[in-house]
Amino acid sequence: MENSAAPETSGSGSGSGSGSGSVEITTVSTEQRTLRVGAHWNAAIFVIFVEMAERFAFYGVAGNLISYLIKELHQPTSTAVQNVNTWVGVSTIFPLLGAFIADSFVGRFKTIVVSCVIFLLGTVLLTLSVSVIPSHSRKAMFFLSLYIISVGEGGHRPCVQTFAADQFDEDSPEKRKEKSSFFNWWYLAVVAAATAATLLVIYLQDNIGWIWGFGVVAAVLAVALAIFFLGIRKYRKEGPVGSPLTRVAQVFVAAARKWRVDETRNENDEVYYGDKPCGAGEDGQPTARNLVRTNHFRYYFFF
Repeated sequence: MENSAAPETSGSGSGSGSGSGSVEITTVSTEQRTLRVGAHWNAAIFVIFVEMAERFAFYGVAGNLISYLIKELHQPTSTAVQNVNTWVGVSTIFPLLGAFIADSFVGRFKTIVVSCVIFLLGTVLLTLSVSVIPSHSRKAMFFLSLYIISVGEGGHRPCVQTFAADQFDEDSPEKRKEKSSFFNWWYLAVVAAATAATLLVIYLQDNIGWIWGFGVVAAVLAVALAIFFLGIRKYRKEGPVGSPLTRVAQVFVAAARKWRVDETRNENDEVYYGDKPCGAGEDGQPTARNLVRTNHFRYYFFF
């Protein structure tokens, strides 16, 4: 039984003497449909590798960091715990700055590339600090390397997952299912990378040496970055969309100017943003996603 093509019909503008229009049949083969679906994966799969490497590197460094501070740098336990907590806290805060820079100025792709290079530089310096750096300079170099890693983490973490989502469309149930499937694999890859780092890297650090432990982290990150660059021609790259602070301010300004407006639809039941239908660009293509109109939360506007 053949199931290799699906017909798409369109009516022509010309009519016949009997009043019926002609019908053109366009076939879309299953292979063509598969290619269009697979094209998103062909780009997104490279992003998975760089995210796995970043998670592997971060947990490989953080997982046994307190042991290095106590055993090798001879810090008291309380001081070592404080230093680890400070570093983790800074690494958690920096993504706020990285997201702002990516959205406002350079875009997600460039932010990922720069942050990955910075992250790699930090792991290389970390490896050097436990090997060839003289002992009197080792502590300063070690902490400098840690905070370079934090800077790289700050640019990578808020952008990479959104960049992966940019590679998929959501204009059909089939594409939404494909995107959902991708993120199932995404989280599996992240958990696998973190688990491998916790088991493998800590084993190398405790039983073979810190040079090997941090060296493996740097090597994995370098390989993943090279793989990421292999897909550079396949990526869908979104440009910066402007400062989010500006958009937040626009919401308050619009709310203040329209607080007495009871209805925002015209006679054609269209919702307008400015002088254009909501979500429509000059060429009729959607420019942004908008929230669905709702009557919920009206009690906030009791005045």
